[in-house]
Amino acid sequence: MSIRLTFIYGTLCPLALLTTRTIVGIIDSIKAELILDFKYVEADGSIIQTTVWKISTPVPPTTHGFKYRRVYSAGGMRIVGFDNERGKGDHRHSDGKESICEFFDLNQLIEGFIVEVGKRRK
Repeated sequence: MSIRLTFIYGTLCPLALLTTRTIVGIIDSIKAELILDFKYVEADGSIIQTTVWKISTPVPPTTHGFKYRRVYSAGGMRIVGFDNERGKGDHRHSDGKESICEFFDLNQLIEGFIVEVGKRRK
């Protein structure tokens, strides 16, 4: 069992505004393997970031073995996000709205994210 508490240098940064503002403790014993961790900062300051873990136990209510988050942010605001969260399952954030999305495989996840980001970068 492990306890993980995450703080971002003790202050709110733009990406910290995209997640829970309270202190979150996670107690788990799930085995996980980081399979993708990517962050790219564009010249205009916008950020594209992806993290994918292969996990031993699915995150309820999902049935696949991945924990992931993908985000495109600009001006300190999340424009597009795809993630899965305990209790919510696979979902996306687009233009301030949250909706359920269906997870088929990692290729579909990556392609869907690229399409959504492309629509907003025109």
